[in-house]
Amino acid sequence: MSSEAARDLAGAPRDDVPVPAAVRRLAAGTVPRPVWRNEIGGLTYELPGRAYVKWSPTVDLAVEAERLTWAGRFTAVPRVLEQGADEDGSWLVTAALPGRNAIEHPPAHAVHAVGAGLRALHEALPAAECPFSWEVADRLVHLHDPDEPGRLRVEHGVTPAEARRILADPPDGERVVCHGDACAPNTIVDEHGWTGHVDLGALGTGDRWADLAVATWSTVWNFGPGWEAPLLDAYGIAPDPDRTRYYRLLWDLT
Repeated sequence: MSSEAARDLAGAPRDDVPVPAAVRRLAAGTVPRPVWRNEIGGLTYELPGRAYVKWSPTVDLAVEAERLTWAGRFTAVPRVLEQGADEDGSWLVTAALPGRNAIEHPPAHAVHAVGAGLRALHEALPAAECPFSWEVADRLVHLHDPDEPGRLRVEHGVTPAEARRILADPPDGERVVCHGDACAPNTIVDEHGWTGHVDLGALGTGDRWADLAVATWSTVWNFGPGWEAPLLDAYGIAPDPDRTRYYRLLWDLT
């Protein structure tokens, strides 16, 4: 969900979506319920029996399966049940976590859970042992041209030349294992608070503000203005406008 299109298109399917052959096979005669569709054609279905299957025509979901298996040693993430691929795409079957997507809860409860859950994730995952990276240098390899029409959104308040200059000078920060897509929908929440995290395909070491910048930004997309400060309060950290600006710009351009 790293672009304007992502915020417009990622979400619960609003119309009928075709069920990939692999998902039909995994459903074993039951009816899979589509629950999410992302901006690059990926689909998530709920299978009867409290399991979910992600399917993607473009992304190798073995990458996420590997990260889930590692992270599951330390914190609450979905347990991998099956992973595979064929000529049409890749799939990942996981056990369900208790609770529901954060955006299905009232904003005050959801935002507190997202902030507290992200702090717990950062504290639980040992950065020194993490075999995966989400560092700035790795992400800049995939930098899009900010001069590309429509790529650099007006809300960043910078020119393409300024964007390149900012991104060439990353801020210092404390290394943690980042979620990699800490948008509100990727925290699972029940009536008591956060219960786990999903969608960890980009998990890896990085500056904690790489997650916080996106988590706070997503409160605007999902709940409207006014929820960024409560999320930071729940996490237990003061605002950092410079790091927030840097990592939001990096998010959009990579």
